[in-house]
Amino acid sequence: SVPACCSARYNLALLAFFGFFLLYALRVNLSVALVDMVEPNTSLPKNMTSNVCPEHSSAINVPRNTTGEKYSWDADTQGWILGSFFYGYIITQIPGGYLASKIGGKLLLGFGIFGTSVFTLLTPLAANLGVGYLIAVRALEGLGEGVTFPAMHSMWSSWAPPLERSKLLSISYAGAQLGTVVSLPLSGLICYYMNWVYVFYIFGALGVLWFFFWIWLVSDTPETHTTISHAEREYILSSLKDQLSTQKSVPWRPILESLPLWAIVVAHFSYNWTFYTLLTLLPTYMKEILRFDAEENGFLSALPYFGCWLCIILSGQIADYLREKQNFSTVCVRKCFTLIGMIGPAVFLVAAGFIGCNYALAVAFVTISTTLGGFCTSGYSINHLDIAPSYAGILLGITNSFATIPGMVGPVIAKNLTHNNTVGEWQTVFYIAASINLFGAIFFALFASGEVQDWAVSGYHLHRN
Repeated sequence: SVPACCSARYNLALLAFFGFFLLYALRVNLSVALVDMVEPNTSLPKNMTSNVCPEHSSAINVPRNTTGEKYSWDADTQGWILGSFFYGYIITQIPGGYLASKIGGKLLLGFGIFGTSVFTLLTPLAANLGVGYLIAVRALEGLGEGVTFPAMHSMWSSWAPPLERSKLLSISYAGAQLGTVVSLPLSGLICYYMNWVYVFYIFGALGVLWFFFWIWLVSDTPETHTTISHAEREYILSSLKDQLSTQKSVPWRPILESLPLWAIVVAHFSYNWTFYTLLTLLPTYMKEILRFDAEENGFLSALPYFGCWLCIILSGQIADYLREKQNFSTVCVRKCFTLIGMIGPAVFLVAAGFIGCNYALAVAFVTISTTLGGFCTSGYSINHLDIAPSYAGILLGITNSFATIPGMVGPVIAKNLTHNNTVGEWQTVFYIAASINLFGAIFFALFASGEVQDWAVSGYHLHRN
């Protein structure tokens, strides 16, 4: 094979890594900044905190910068502001996949992140104009981010040799986890020492800067890349020659009738249910039940995502090693990794609901739960490329549309189940997430495939009587 170091395909993975890093930084920074944007007395009625656990002695309050504008938004309004992103995000998934298959992923991904960055720069202005403007700007950011994953999948369908898929994709998508890790505490520090508007200005400016590098250094396919070595171009093209389709029309009907695709849909939906419930509600759980202020300790709320990031990178290497060197079948690797990445988190999530007030153990269990989820990236998450490389972007658009629903619904349901903030209510939330995870893992293990499907290869219409 062709060496990885300085190769065009690994350069693409690295640039994509930074792109997804910024994308997630732009996505989660609002949840941190919102704490500073809202007048302190409007967010929660004071008597809501449960008195199960003793209060932790919190650090002495350092006088912080309070020059940022404050808004009197109630809890419901804040919920709408945080949720508005997903309403934009879900709309562009399938169109994003379709467009990427037509015009290529490079421009789509580039402008998706560029647009998101520009709207991030406009966030402070929108907040000043009124809550409707802010919700609109967040929904527009969602529209921009919605095309990014399908566009990236589409690019990898012509760049990733089958036996390097897990490695290359796990590198590029791991940026999302690291973006969460870095931007949660960093946004907190920026709010603390500067002013919340800079959270949006700094990350937005970095996104615009990244865009120029992306446009300058990246190509849609190995054929159009200017500095790729002849050997590498040949290596990539020959490894993909029997896998890609030349037909111009998308075989929508066989796609929607494909059971292996629905296996990915169910797994993706289930995984995201847990992921989004935790991402949006973990700080609340720590604060209301364990009586620990997660905002004072951004490091601890970022820890689970750091674990997940490490796990994604390592499991990507392991998955390809098993397929290439140990001759494990692709479907076996995808199923095993998905089972570990979904049953593991379910077990530790339920456990986290039963440890009472042991704060250290709660953080440990939630961290292990999120970390094990990283196995899924080399499981169901890149299975689209195994079953239909030519239509991977479209397939990801379909599965990600379903998988965005938990982001819109999960936290709302969880909020409704935890009106009195009792430990019992939270156990119910964890139970629901765990059983959805379990179901998704079993469904995927039963119906997933690792082979390129008949309908995804060119000439499929000709010899099928």
